[in-house]
Amino acid sequence: MLTEERYEYILAQLKKYGLVKSQDLMHYLDCSESTIRRDLALLEETGELTRIHGGAKKVYRIDEELSISEKASINVQEKEEIAKFASSLIEENDTIYLDAGTTTLYLIPYLKNKNIQVVTNGIQHAVLLADQQTKTILLGGNIKAKTKAIIGITTTSQLENYRFNKCFLGINGIDAEFGYTTPDVEEAAVKRQAHLHSSKTFILADKSKFNKVSFVKICELEDAVIVTQGLDSATHKSYFSKTTIKEAKI
Repeated sequence: MLTEERYEYILAQLKKYGLVKSQDLMHYLDCSESTIRRDLALLEETGELTRIHGGAKKVYRIDEELSISEKASINVQEKEEIAKFASSLIEENDTIYLDAGTTTLYLIPYLKNKNIQVVTNGIQHAVLLADQQTKTILLGGNIKAKTKAIIGITTTSQLENYRFNKCFLGINGIDAEFGYTTPDVEEAAVKRQAHLHSSKTFILADKSKFNKVSFVKICELEDAVIVTQGLDSATHKSYFSKTTIKEAKI
């Protein structure tokens, strides 16, 4: 096998699983330990991975947060399907928490005429919910200009008094090792508080959020149910062992 082909295989395995073992690479690639050691060393020099005892792990890059308008134009069809499926999880008389974010925004039309109460920290979410006569509480606090989410100590203090049947969160990163993450400390605190005060938490995430890590951890992978669409079998397998994945159907 050519060197470039070995590199491609190693990086593909890291992308799927986050970790590779030297023994497994030797077996699949049918090459010596010294060859694998050399391959991993060269890939480490280029910043593609970090060598560990017995193999290598993926290098995690902290992504910059996009604005709400930038997020809104990404994976629109997929977000629509996820939101429609998520709405089927909501029952009559539920009190739900609806997180600020573009995927959760797509959930709102499917809540029309449901006998539910919604608490949200999304300004746009609250306006749309009010327009369709859905009973809504908008949390108070500071407005984050980039995402139009309401955050801060006032927000988390208000959440202390609320309890939810279900919580629907948007997310920036999902990783088998590091769990659910988001870039902003205060926004993470709001998400975490809502999660802790909910009977069940659902993470609404398109496939671009998998195998990514942001700055602040919200909770462990197994603490919530992922609602997504279109995962490849390898990605599904690597996450299924730690949590439940509900896949939206077209």
